[in-house]
Amino acid sequence: MTASPDPAIVQPRSPLGPPRSSGSTGRVVGALILREMSTTYGRSPGGYIWAILEPVGMIAILAAGLSILFRAPSLGTNFLLFYAAGLLPLRFFQNLSQSAGMAIQFNRALMAYPRVTYVDTILARVILAILTQTMVVLIIFGGIFLTQDIRENVDLAPVIEGFLLAITLGVGLGTFNCFMFLRFALWKSLWGIVTRPLMLISGVFYIYEDLPRIGQDILWYNPLMHITGIVRSGIYSTYDPTYVSWVYVLLFGLIPMIFGTLLLWRYGRDILQR
Repeated sequence: MTASPDPAIVQPRSPLGPPRSSGSTGRVVGALILREMSTTYGRSPGGYIWAILEPVGMIAILAAGLSILFRAPSLGTNFLLFYAAGLLPLRFFQNLSQSAGMAIQFNRALMAYPRVTYVDTILARVILAILTQTMVVLIIFGGIFLTQDIRENVDLAPVIEGFLLAITLGVGLGTFNCFMFLRFALWKSLWGIVTRPLMLISGVFYIYEDLPRIGQDILWYNPLMHITGIVRSGIYSTYDPTYVSWVYVLLFGLIPMIFGTLLLWRYGRDILQR
C-alpha cells in the first residue's frame, strides 16, 4: 500500500508561477501592457507626444549647437540625420533597460496574484517599450528624410540589425538589473552613475575613427559604440566600421539576461517576501 499525500503539506509555488496555457499567458501580458500604457503615458498631458518630442528636441539642439562649431558632421552633410543615427539607438537601449529593470518594482503589488509571474511583468514592459521606441524611430527618421535634402542610399538591413542588438542589450542588462535592484538597494544608484556618461562615450557626437588610438582601445569595449557604428553603416553607404562585432554585443546582452533570469527564478520570491 502506498501512503496518501498529507493534505496539510502545501507545495511551494514556483517563482515563475504555476503552469499555464499560452493563451492565459497572452491575456496576462496583454492586461499588463494596457496597465503600463495607462500608468506610463496616460497620467501626463500629451502622453505619447512627449515620447516623440523629447528625442526630437535633443536632436534639434545638438544639430543647431554643434553646426555652429563644425562645418559638417563626421559623415554626410546633414547634422540632424547624423545625430539621430547615434542618439536613437542609445535611447532605444536606455528605455528598454530601464523598463525591464523596474518591471517587478513597478508591478510589485500584482506579484501577489498567482497568475502574474516575473516573466509576465518583464515581457509586458519590454513589449510596450519596443513598440513605443519603434514608433519614435520611424517618425523621427521619416520626418528627417521628408523635410531634409537627404541623398544617402540607405541599406535597411544594418539599421535593423543595430536596433535588434540594442533590444538584446537593453533587455539583457535590464533583466539582470531587475534582480539587482531588488537585492541591493545601492545598485540602482551605482547603475545611474555608471550610465550617466553614455551619451558622451557611445558615438553620438562622433564616429569611432575620429578618436585617438587610446580612445579607440578603451571605447571598443562599450557595446553601444558598436551599435551606433552598425546603424550608421546602413545609413551611410560609404561608411565601413571595421571595428564592430555583433557577436560581442550579442554576448554582452545574452549573458546578463541568462544570469538575471536564473537569479530571479531562484531568489526573487524570497526577496519580495522580505
